[in-house]
Amino acid sequence: MGNPLTIFRNVSLANGDFVDIAVQGNQILELGPKLSSQGAEIDCSGLIALQGFVDLHTHLREPGFEQSETILTGSRAAAMGGFTAVHAMANTSPVADNAAVVEQVFALGKSAGYVHVQPIGAVTKNLEGESLADLLKMNQSRAQVTVFSDDGKCVSDSLLMRRALEYVKAFGGVIAQHAQDPNLTVDAQMNESTLAFELGLTGWPSVAEEAIIARDVLLAEHVGSRLHVCHVSTAGSVEIIRWAKARGINVTAEVTPHHLLLTEDLVRDYDPVFKVNPPLRSNDDVQALRAAVADGTIDIIATDHAPHTADSKDCEWGQAAFGMIGLETAMSVAKTALVDTGLINWTRLEQLLSSNPANISGLARHGKPLSIGNPANITFINPQSKSIVNNYSQSKSSNNPYVGVELSGQVVHTLFEGVLTVKDGQIQELNNA
Repeated sequence: MGNPLTIFRNVSLANGDFVDIAVQGNQILELGPKLSSQGAEIDCSGLIALQGFVDLHTHLREPGFEQSETILTGSRAAAMGGFTAVHAMANTSPVADNAAVVEQVFALGKSAGYVHVQPIGAVTKNLEGESLADLLKMNQSRAQVTVFSDDGKCVSDSLLMRRALEYVKAFGGVIAQHAQDPNLTVDAQMNESTLAFELGLTGWPSVAEEAIIARDVLLAEHVGSRLHVCHVSTAGSVEIIRWAKARGINVTAEVTPHHLLLTEDLVRDYDPVFKVNPPLRSNDDVQALRAAVADGTIDIIATDHAPHTADSKDCEWGQAAFGMIGLETAMSVAKTALVDTGLINWTRLEQLLSSNPANISGLARHGKPLSIGNPANITFINPQSKSIVNNYSQSKSSNNPYVGVELSGQVVHTLFEGVLTVKDGQIQELNNA
């Protein structure tokens, strides 16, 4: 092979083993203690190597909203966060509800070169919730879409949701639902609670999420299809998903980093950076979500990275857009909330951020064990690092809720298909970008 050999020396795996990892081309050539191979060397003493992260829920905004993010800038932010694959949500302009748009997104991701960009197709035409998009053509396109979501909007019509679940069953697809009953959340601004009353903001009841999840798991059971629940945020939702899994229903679920760390108390100052959909909930909800991650009820951590322009966030609370960025901080937030508190270990974090999301969407080259012959998609982390989050970001947007917060853990190197996209904590300039 003509490709140069790079050896990552003295690295720890998730299970605690210390090894050298030799990478050639886009695969792991050798792995073991104190390899005798010769090549370029990178000392990784003190670092942990995990499977490259996979985000099942990213808003890259392109096409149509390039003032907030582009596929290139979002891909660079993802690489900085240790991601080697992201799934781009369909709420673009035009909506990714047909083969042409998903192929455009897929091609732009390839051109950027920092991560694998896997498009998510819309469930309904133009996200209008009235008729199904052409799910089969998106699946048969070059993008090979397997996950479909109207995220940002709920597929609230029960019959339409049933039809979507039936349709994707034929090719092993999955419907990822944004669980929000629109009739229960008219003008909703924050979690429905005593605090919402005190602040004079319209409350967003937990039951608006829970009722949709309860309906959808029953529909998935009836149809025998796959359901994925986006951004679970309440203790009640956890109980419904736990019940559904015990019943044998084919449902998976995600939680965002911000719902594992932040609570509704942050809304007191009306800072729109904390305005998000679903809203930040109570501390009891946060603790229930953490427990659900630890016991396996929740399958993955997904960022719901939602970049917005400054004008969309630097305004009165009621006029501000919902959403916050999160690709670059996801691992650190998860480590702070889950590993540092003793709830999970590194092996479980690797499952949450890599193998489980890759398995849900069927990404063949991601979420694979770090072993000889497997793709060289690897994230190297300094677990001892602690730092105060600042405003600097590879994203075009700055709606970061963690600015000024101390988080634990830092992505030092990101290796995507054998290429260092991040080295020593710095984004690398790629020839094809």
